[in-house]
This record gives sequence, C-alpha cells and structure tokens, in this order.
Amino acid sequence: MRGKPRVYVTSGSFGTSGPDIFERLNRIADVTVKRGKHSVQQLKRVVAEYDGIVLGTDPVTREALSGDVRVRIIARHGVGVDNVDVEAATEKGIAVTYTPSVNADSVAEHTIGLILSLTKRIAEAHRLMKSGGWDRIRFVGCEVKGKTLGVIGLGNIGSRVAARAKAFGMRVIAYDPYVDRSRAEELGVSLVSLEELLEDSDIVTIHAALTRETRHMIGEEELRRMKPTAYLVNTARGALIDEQALVKALRERWIAGAALDVYEEEPLPAGHPLRGMDNVVLTPHIASYTHEAIRRTDEMVLEALETFFKGGKPRWLLNPEVWSSVKR
Repeated sequence: MRGKPRVYVTSGSFGTSGPDIFERLNRIADVTVKRGKHSVQQLKRVVAEYDGIVLGTDPVTREALSGDVRVRIIARHGVGVDNVDVEAATEKGIAVTYTPSVNADSVAEHTIGLILSLTKRIAEAHRLMKSGGWDRIRFVGCEVKGKTLGVIGLGNIGSRVAARAKAFGMRVIAYDPYVDRSRAEELGVSLVSLEELLEDSDIVTIHAALTRETRHMIGEEELRRMKPTAYLVNTARGALIDEQALVKALRERWIAGAALDVYEEEPLPAGHPLRGMDNVVLTPHIASYTHEAIRRTDEMVLEALETFFKGGKPRWLLNPEVWSSVKR
C-alpha cells in the first residue's frame, strides 16, 4: 500500500517505558494517540479510519466492528483479550494479537502483596498512622505460614503465585479444570474441586480468564461456602466476582475481608460501597503496572506491528485462522 499505515493508540501505558517505543512506531506508521475511554461510536470511527489499533481496555465489540472497517490489526497491549470480540474481528478479516505471559511475575508479586496487606492489616494501619493515630492492639494480624491458599486458575500467573506462597510456608490447593495432575504435582499443589477449595482455604486468590462460563463464578453461593475468617483476592478480572454479592458478604461478615485490583466497572465509581469498607484493600488495576512488565508489553506489541506491516505473520496472533483473509 502507498504511504505509511495509520495506527491509533488507546492504551494508557503503551510507550511509557521509554521514548524509543514511539520513535520506532513512528518510523513505520502515522500514529495518533488518544488514551482513555472510547464510546462505541468513537471506536466505529477508529476502525473505519485506521489500519491498526494499539488497544488498551476499551471494548471492541461486534457493534463497534459492524460498520465500515479499514483496520487490519488490533494489537492488544496486555494479556487478556476479553474486551475484544475475536469472532467478529475474524469475520471481518482483522488480525488480533496479544502479549501472553508478559506480566505474570508482576501480577503474582502484586497478589502476594495484597495477601500480606490483608493478613498483616498493613493498609488499615497505614491509614490510621497518616491520620495521626496510634493503636497497636487494633491491628493484630496473622501469619500466612501454615495457612491454606486456594488458587483458582493455575496458569502462568496462578502457578507463580503458588510458588511464592509455598516459599512462605503455605499449603497450596488449586481449582483448574484445564490443568492435569502431573503439572500440579510439579508445583507441589493439590488439585481439588471449586467447592472444596472455597471451604478449605484461608485465602482464595483468583487467576482465571474471563469467559461466558467464568463470569460471576464467585457469587453468593460460593462466598457463603468460605470460612468467616477467610480472605478473597482478585487480580484477574472484576466480573469473575458478583460484586453485589461480595459487598453483602463483606457487610455481613461471611468472610473476613477482600483485596481487589479489578472491578466490574472501571474506574470504580466514586460512591461504590467497596470504597467505604474497612475490611477491603483496593488498588486501581495496577497489578501488571511495573516498569519491567510495561517494557516487555511495549516490545511485544511493537514487534507484532512491525512484523505485520512488513507483510509477516506476528508471533502472538490470537486468531491464526484469519491469516489467509487479512488484507496486507
């Protein structure tokens, strides 16, 4: 094609690892950057006017792809692609790439940080100290050594959390219908049913992908199965938990507390009840936000775009069946 392809960047973190990322992208494409939320109508205009998108968390739905489509590649700046209707993109001949495993260590470390913040009551004590208070007895915590950690999803992130937890002397059990027992045995983890995991764990941490089947996989019934002394941690996707049920569980003390990095609606609304609860630790979807992980993600997205616009097949192509029909 004549001239440079046009690339539109919605990701809030792409290029923040160093100025060289945009310098390199500008060599192969005319780049427009507009970070932040986009409406369906805005995305319709983007897919009609640009050849490529560096996508953050905006939902590229079937409706967004229903009109005129010029875009040929959607490069997801992240691991999860639940915000892209891959089937609709494939029907339109659009290549979809992603960055698998790139942030696994960062998210695993953040998960452990949230677990320690809950059990040692670090966030609560920090708030008191910042307000001028001092109270040691109020913040008696508990050790994680000897406690049972239940890992929902024993993939790239879940397996790393399990390894780190075992270093703390924790017993680790897991629920993952797609992992065989030999892999679990390598990790020193016992595979159990979801029901057994919820009933037996002192801390439950979620590392599953968001699909039609897993949406609200933790609801009222599941929360009621947990111990009243147990904690729930989620650094995966907000919609894996029914937030209304979680708010009720926290208010009525079915569980001791929760630590969340992801939410059903992001940003989390200012008046959301979770914000006012003392037994909740909240972070603004930053588990993967480390300098190292962002750099790796930037490099993988840039490689995918460079390869694609030179006529090659990207390494991390999510829908390889589309390749024969992609306009290049």
